[in-house]
Amino acid sequence: MAAAFGSVFAGRMGITHFAEGSFEVPELIDTGELTLSPAAHALHYGSSCFEGLKAHKGADGVTRIFRLDAHVERMRRSAELLMLPVPSADLLSGLISDVVAANLDDVPDAPGALYLRPVLLGTEPNIGAAARPSSTALLYVLASPVGDYFDSSRTLTVAVETELPRTTPQFGRIKTGANYAMALGVTLQAKAEHEADQVLFAPGGIVQETGAANFLMIAGDTVVTRALDASFLHGVTRDSVLTLAADHGLTVEERDLSVDELAGKAGACEAVLSGTAAVLAPIGHLVIDGKRLEVGDGEMGPHTRELREALLAIQRGQAEDAHGWTRPVGA
Repeated sequence: MAAAFGSVFAGRMGITHFAEGSFEVPELIDTGELTLSPAAHALHYGSSCFEGLKAHKGADGVTRIFRLDAHVERMRRSAELLMLPVPSADLLSGLISDVVAANLDDVPDAPGALYLRPVLLGTEPNIGAAARPSSTALLYVLASPVGDYFDSSRTLTVAVETELPRTTPQFGRIKTGANYAMALGVTLQAKAEHEADQVLFAPGGIVQETGAANFLMIAGDTVVTRALDASFLHGVTRDSVLTLAADHGLTVEERDLSVDELAGKAGACEAVLSGTAAVLAPIGHLVIDGKRLEVGDGEMGPHTRELREALLAIQRGQAEDAHGWTRPVGA
């Protein structure tokens, strides 16, 4: 049996500390345990954020990081909103690139990739600091050789939750662990009751996102997804897919999508989840109000396949990178 996604780690990681107003010069170390005070700010007051991005090995042997700049800017925004020290774009992108370069031998061939997890933690050892930011921090980058996040041999079943939001609105666009913890109980319940893979949160009957990915509906030649706001994560893969959809002649509509509209079109549309880990994962069934609805014919639809293949071709250096999304490492 293959190892679970994200459970195997490359040999080297990058690390730096923030103290006295600045980050230290980053260094590469052997991947291993970290030392953290039991009073660290992040452990008590949630001052932590992270990112998730991938480096892909192309058929030409070159490893490319996908949309590094966009992920760096999103992490900087997360740090800013959580009142953590904000690393410079150059420091963060340089540390991520150095980690990839140090682990080129661990980058798997396609369809695998090297998943990259930068993490920023408030480390001040003070349990009385609930009302102020941490004065010290730890930034590190972990690398993990991975395969598919979802089983690519089947489509997904997604249950729709119309009462609860995925997270608190002011933290929706931040990649922080509490957002995922809030979705966990609802997702486990949906798995137990409906054998669902994920839950699509649609508070007030308006589609938002799942616990781990953005959501898109493809009806005819139109891609529909919620317009960006502060209540949900601004997915880099989402942005990439929408750009490619327009490149391929599809109409893109960023607007409210009601559960009623989704249910009414389920039999004649495609529905997908997008994310760094998920890539573009097809939904075969929706569970709405306890009723199981087939999406399209229950299999991956033609537009989903077209967009997924186009995205992967760019990531793997098999197609022109017209938008400048990839950064070669060690070439």
